[in-house]
Amino acid sequence: MTIKTPFSPRDLSGIFVRYDLGAYIQSEATKQGTVQTNLFVQTTLGKYVFRYYENRSKESVLFESHLLEYLTRHHYPCPTPIKNREGAHVGIYQHKPYMIFEFVEGRYIDCPTLYHQQQLIRQIAVLQKLTENYHSPYILHRWNYDVDLCLALAEEEATKSNTKNTDQKLVWLAHQLTRLNLPPLLPKSICHCDLHFSNILFQADEFAALIDFDDANYTFSQFDLVGLMEYWAWPHQAGQLDMTQARNIVQEYMKHRPLTIVEQEHLYDVYKLSILIDCVWFFSRGTVDDFYEKRKIDFLTGLGRQQFFTQIFSN
Repeated sequence: MTIKTPFSPRDLSGIFVRYDLGAYIQSEATKQGTVQTNLFVQTTLGKYVFRYYENRSKESVLFESHLLEYLTRHHYPCPTPIKNREGAHVGIYQHKPYMIFEFVEGRYIDCPTLYHQQQLIRQIAVLQKLTENYHSPYILHRWNYDVDLCLALAEEEATKSNTKNTDQKLVWLAHQLTRLNLPPLLPKSICHCDLHFSNILFQADEFAALIDFDDANYTFSQFDLVGLMEYWAWPHQAGQLDMTQARNIVQEYMKHRPLTIVEQEHLYDVYKLSILIDCVWFFSRGTVDDFYEKRKIDFLTGLGRQQFFTQIFSN
């Protein structure tokens, strides 16, 4: 658990008095969460989740509140944001935004079974279906994963590091981005983009909620799908993608949201984009001649788009 900003009982009492949630009794830190400050808060009317955004603009948090309100209206299993007495989901405390959510009963699964995985795949497919036509006035206040964002973030990292290695890595990454084929007609929707099982709650082995939409953004609709492939079909430091497992994940996803032909043909490119974005988060890791993301890109390049497509989609 990580508490970056401490909150006293007096602080929380002053915040909760703005809501119709009863009087503050006590709070405790959540076990999950490493970026934002997350607290379970008990009041005279129940238990709630208080989330204080350490590194997000108000507009970015408004994107999240708008999205979660939309998903809740469509009965999607996710945290429900609570409005204050002025009708706002997002409040400000010491110049940073926060939200309060309804508490969701459930537990985290450390060792998910195939049944748990299938439920997550289904819910991710449903998320993309629900948000195919989703619009929000705050979409541009998130990092929406695409080629331009990846290059811009890499340039920032190279400037901050200011080493020969990161300058060379930037050249490599920029070249890899030019090799991607991501046509304008490729469908986009909201993807969660952080599908670690610490962000999924289960009740009696049944899916209860997808939580922590801190990284959710408007991107290629296959982005969460390749994230699932990454978690389960390409374990860290494994030399190559397990194509049988990757195929099984894609086929399970397509039971709930069939991929269009153009999505099938360019899943290879979205997968490469996801690896290149991961490269940005660890930009100083390794040398330009040998680092984790380069080995993965080299494997996919060696396999080739056509062979990737054949092994994933051919009967």
